[in-house]
Amino acid sequence: MSEKPELTVSVVTPDGKVYENQSTLVICKTTEGELGIMPNHTPVLASLAIDEIRVKVAEDHFDEIAISGGFLEFSDNTLSIVASAAERKESIDTSRAERARKRAEKRIEEARNKHDDSELKRAEISLKRAINRIKVSGSSK
Repeated sequence: MSEKPELTVSVVTPDGKVYENQSTLVICKTTEGELGIMPNHTPVLASLAIDEIRVKVAEDHFDEIAISGGFLEFSDNTLSIVASAAERKESIDTSRAERARKRAEKRIEEARNKHDDSELKRAEISLKRAINRIKVSGSSK
């Protein structure tokens, strides 16, 4: 019986390595859509959206990592993900993420009232990040 081929997954941020593991499947959302990567996938370089990375670690279990955008590179069965921020599901402080969501919603309202488009865009990105962290933590279910 031969072993299934695996790929090495590494997630890093400016603060250091957040995650490293072996897997047979990684699912992530690029700026162009969802992408599944399995061993021996064609080499790829892609921009990542604010979303989660799901790394298959058992038949019915995935490790989940919330990321705040970035990019991925896959070649030679090595998937490198570089993100501006990333948190593993079990490390997310849900109450902190909820506070960030409320702050972002307030900033959006203030920016709309002032017709400040640049602040509105920054606040909307902050809101997306907070909602993503809440979703990955499992609190939105």
